[in-house]
Amino acid sequence: MSSATPIVELRGLTRSFEQGGTRIDVLRGVNMVIQPGEIVALLGPSGSGKSTMLQAVGLLEGGFGGEIVIAGQAAERSNARARTMLRREHLGFVYQFHHLLPDFDARENVILPQLIADVPRDKASHRAERLLTSLGLGHRLDHRPSQLSGGEQQRVAVARGLANRPKLVLADEPTGNLDEATSDRVLGQFLELVRGEGSAALIATHNERLAAKMDRTVRLHEGLLE
Repeated sequence: MSSATPIVELRGLTRSFEQGGTRIDVLRGVNMVIQPGEIVALLGPSGSGKSTMLQAVGLLEGGFGGEIVIAGQAAERSNARARTMLRREHLGFVYQFHHLLPDFDARENVILPQLIADVPRDKASHRAERLLTSLGLGHRLDHRPSQLSGGEQQRVAVARGLANRPKLVLADEPTGNLDEATSDRVLGQFLELVRGEGSAALIATHNERLAAKMDRTVRLHEGLLE
């Protein structure tokens, strides 16, 4: 068994919402550990709370109960600035919709998060080109999102999510917008890149076939992991 510090530990994670005077318990005490370099599929149907759980792990919003520990640091006891630093230093994000900046080309979309993290521009540009080339986009570096296919746009989003060498990549249905053949190709490249970078990943999906390509699968059912 590995003695390395887990990249994520969730202990009794809860999240509830009020809707029309009714309390809805989305997460009811989730416990989970992800080790460095481990790729985990978070499986569940639409509406099962997968996105809510990713938002919790990604420290993207408050209102959660329980404990969230990122790389050994207790996020729920950290202030807003400390949580921002945890996200910047340890986490990367890939969404179902690519959310690329339309006025910037592929290379620039991958450079920008590095500049925010104070990476010198020449190093940021070199890394952007390396990541995009590894995803088969070396000939599309200067193309804006509107000039790219759906699969190409999502590969740029994958490169952006890994730009700052995160210890953990959080992906919410990262190929859910693509046809099956393109989805398989992009997910395969995504997983290969994550493994090559030595990152861990938590990837939400409702697709059993895609989940089978990952190291381990956990299922979210009625607010608890199975």
